[in-house]
Amino acid sequence: MNVSPHLWAPNKSADYQFDDSAMRLERAVSEFRYGRPIVLSGPEGSVAALALDAASPSDFERFARAAGGQHALYLSRHRAARLGLSNADDIAIPARDMDFASASALAYARDSATQIEWKPATSLMRTAGEVAGLALLLPAMMCVEVPRHARTFAACAEVDHLDLPKSRRMARNFEVVVRTPVPLRDLGDCEFVVFRGGVAQKDQVAIVVGQPDTSGPVPVRIHSSCLTGDLCGSLKCDCGDQLRNGLSSLKEQGGGVLLYLDQEGRGTGIGAKMRAYGYQHEGLDTIDADAELGFGPDERRYDAAVAMLGGLGIGAVNLLTNNPTKVAALLAAGIAVNGRTSVTGRITPDNLEYLRTKTLRAGHALDIDLLTRAATELSDG
Repeated sequence: MNVSPHLWAPNKSADYQFDDSAMRLERAVSEFRYGRPIVLSGPEGSVAALALDAASPSDFERFARAAGGQHALYLSRHRAARLGLSNADDIAIPARDMDFASASALAYARDSATQIEWKPATSLMRTAGEVAGLALLLPAMMCVEVPRHARTFAACAEVDHLDLPKSRRMARNFEVVVRTPVPLRDLGDCEFVVFRGGVAQKDQVAIVVGQPDTSGPVPVRIHSSCLTGDLCGSLKCDCGDQLRNGLSSLKEQGGGVLLYLDQEGRGTGIGAKMRAYGYQHEGLDTIDADAELGFGPDERRYDAAVAMLGGLGIGAVNLLTNNPTKVAALLAAGIAVNGRTSVTGRITPDNLEYLRTKTLRAGHALDIDLLTRAATELSDG
């Protein structure tokens, strides 16, 4: 067997630059999740970053010693706003006198002190925050500038400032791994089509209900995974109802496709979602709970959905959704959205405020009058 000696070798030619970027980024994501620092480099220099969400107190102290007290705590603008800095963008807080507990409190605890010294975060710190997002970690990390030729972080995985934008080209590189018939209760014959691709080569699933006609607009539901709602029947959301009602609607319309995307917690991951649930128990709505952790109202992306539709030969859809962001994402990618159908679930005392937040703060197309009447009936009952 003859193996090219250059296949996995670093190469700066145009043919290999994209692969190099993807490998560096995926290694950095893995290192972040292991609680180890990475180094990000750009024209302005280099920064070492440690994701606070994955670090232990000993990791934190080791990083602080290596940084010589020159490190800072990076926080996103969403978290800065929750700290009372409403006009700030992403920020960096000097961390010389911080220990692990105080840094964690500033990063994601409620009622943290707002009288803090801070400065705008650098572009490399913001890039570190984006890598943390790919790693499904909180956008909070310790950062320190690395002097040129310094060897302190020489063993760490490195990311170039151009790797992230280059890797976005990879977000729509998906291929079909397998497709097989799976009969489903109340739906009859369906087909599961597994796609693999994007950063970290995730598997995404398309469920083809019936025999949809791809020569015209195809009924499509884009559904983001919800372990608690889809699988366990959580009463805090309507996701499980939307999944099952969406599949039923596809059958009623003569066939269609449900894209089941692996992006739990509106793209933040199951760990962050459970942290946000804790804040919801304390009275915050879903958007404010995510902001407390440093996230925006919705961190999901739909590149995989666009790629999957292309792989299925679908260029026009009738979209089953209440979310205008999904419509906008498909239109921006050149997929025609010929119609939109609402997908609703059961309104309960547990999910009423969740649904009201979706409508009033996230712009979802839900009937606010219906929600108001339901609130009245539930309170009377």
